[in-house]
Amino acid sequence: MKLSHLLIITIAAILSACTNNAGERKADMADTLAASPDTGFTGIKQFMSGQYLVSEVTFKNSIREGLTKTFYKSGKLQRTYWYEKGLRQDSSCWFYEEGQLFRTTPFKNDTIEGIQRQFYRTGQLKAKMGYKNGYRTGFFQEFTREGKLVTGYPDVLVKTEDSYTSNGNYRIILELPDKKTDVRFFRGDFYNGVYDTTRVRKIRTAGNTGYLDLKKTGSPQQKYVGVIAEILTNYGNRFILYKKIDLPYNDLE
Repeated sequence: MKLSHLLIITIAAILSACTNNAGERKADMADTLAASPDTGFTGIKQFMSGQYLVSEVTFKNSIREGLTKTFYKSGKLQRTYWYEKGLRQDSSCWFYEEGQLFRTTPFKNDTIEGIQRQFYRTGQLKAKMGYKNGYRTGFFQEFTREGKLVTGYPDVLVKTEDSYTSNGNYRIILELPDKKTDVRFFRGDFYNGVYDTTRVRKIRTAGNTGYLDLKKTGSPQQKYVGVIAEILTNYGNRFILYKKIDLPYNDLE
């Protein structure tokens, strides 16, 4: 079977799955508008914003059950979601306005769980990102339009300013090799294999340089600091990089 034929069959299978099963972790405007106050309503409701159709929602006894669709202002299909007993399950799909599949997101009980996939307008796979319990894992892959795996993501460069002896301060300076690259720095670790954004603290930045100021406490502390960088790639995704930085003193916080 030729590669082009195989690609067409694969994309067709994904589109079919998206039509019948859908979801997304965070509620969008359509989710908010689709809450039905009717008691016992079963059927499909349309929700409008002015003259524009926003969504079509399937209910069973006033609970979302089955397919939900959202639409662009042009009337073209934007997203599909699949609900079971009011919870998003299986795969949600997001489409380019021209109709091609842009992204699929796996759901389990209203939470992203599994591998999210992105596609070019040609149908070629663009990216794969891992999720567990709604949070990013370390699994991340991007592909060129020719199908080649992207490599060579930047590392975080670490500099320090040590004035511990004079005033008890220790500064960590974080940068990327290309200072123009968009990056966000956070203090924290991966917890249970995931990047839990509720358990990290944002590091102060100026431009794209991060500054983490630690101070002498006089009591035993962790002898390292974990730093997480969210790096915007050339393909528009956030590459998550974790870096463990050893500390020269055992009482810094």
